[in-house]
Amino acid sequence: MSEGRGGRRALIVVDVQNDFCPGGSLAVERGDEVVAPLNRLIEEFLERGEPVFKSRDWHPARTKHFADYGGTWPVHCVQNTRGAEFHPELLDDQRIQIISKGTGDEDSYSAFDGTKLADLLRAEGVTELFVGGLATDYCVKNTVLDALRAGFKVRALTDAMRAVNLRPGDDARAVEEMRRAGAEII
Repeated sequence: MSEGRGGRRALIVVDVQNDFCPGGSLAVERGDEVVAPLNRLIEEFLERGEPVFKSRDWHPARTKHFADYGGTWPVHCVQNTRGAEFHPELLDDQRIQIISKGTGDEDSYSAFDGTKLADLLRAEGVTELFVGGLATDYCVKNTVLDALRAGFKVRALTDAMRAVNLRPGDDARAVEEMRRAGAEII
């Protein structure tokens, strides 16, 4: 993999947190299967000196995002809890930048929602993103769509994402929506 013409590439690892993995409060079926392919990519990107970002849901204990307070979802990824921690087998490195989202009452499905991610990417000269993580039909899809709207070239990594599938087929619909919006599905 070589650098894209005229810009750098970055890897965005979306929300690979304990609460979204098997045993978590909002577990994605087989969500832990994204760890191995993402770890390989994290190593490749860091070896080449290319930026790696990990996004995380970082919710307050009380937010309208949670069903208990009028939202859709069970309580998950509350700040400073084990559920909000990254999966224990997901590589960590001091060069990886952490992006926290959902820190208020908003839903914040995208790693770009209410964060400085686009500015950080542009400051690093990034023009192309590789995106994987959890979940295909929510945070990955919205991160990919927002990245495309922000002018980045995007490659969505189907072997490194898994879906919630509240409705059967949400995963396939999400992948098709990303493809139609201009993402390369790899």
